[in-house]
Amino acid sequence: MAVDSRTLVKYETEQGEVTLSPQIIRRYLVSGDADKVTDQEVMMFLALCKYQRLNPFLREAYLIKFGNNPATIVTGKETFTKRAANNQICKGWEAGIILQTEKGIEQRMGTFMTPDEKLVGGWARIHREDWTVPLEITVSLSEYQRYTKQGELMRNWKEMPATMIRKVALVQALREAMPQEFEGMYSPEEMP
Repeated sequence: MAVDSRTLVKYETEQGEVTLSPQIIRRYLVSGDADKVTDQEVMMFLALCKYQRLNPFLREAYLIKFGNNPATIVTGKETFTKRAANNQICKGWEAGIILQTEKGIEQRMGTFMTPDEKLVGGWARIHREDWTVPLEITVSLSEYQRYTKQGELMRNWKEMPATMIRKVALVQALREAMPQEFEGMYSPEEMP
C-alpha cells in the first residue's frame, strides 16, 4: 500500500510545532538519493521524529539514503547533549579519548593529542542524580572508523578522529544512562 504524500503530521517539539508529510520529507529532508527512499523508510523517519519530538528542519534528525542500500536515520549529537542537559536526573558528563602511549593505555579528557600518540578509542562518563556510581562507556576506534568504497578513511575520520570517537562514546553513554529519553536515536558517527 502506497503512502499518501499529502498526509500532514503535526507535533510539538521544544522549538514549536513541526508539520511533516512524506512529500516534505522526500523533497527537503533526505540527504543523498531522495528518489530511492522507500515509503517504509519515510514513515519510519516520520514516526521517529514525532515520537522523539525531533525537528528535522533544525537538523536534529537526518534521513540518509544512498543507492539501494537501506536508509539510515540518525540524530545530531547536539540533540543528545541538549536533552541530557535539560534532564533533571542528569548531573553532568565527562568524555574524552583513549591513547596508547609509551606508558601504556591512557584516558584523556577532551580530544587533545600529540602527533606521536596513538589514538585507540573514546570514553564517556555520565552522572545521574539517582546513581551512586556513574556509568562509564569505552569504545574502540577500530570499530567505528568509516571508509569510502575505495577503502579510504572518510574525511571526518581521517581529519578529526579524536573528535569523532569521543562523540561516539558520549552518545552511547547518554543513551545507556537515559534509555527512555533517547530510545531509537543514533548519531551518524555510530552508523555504517
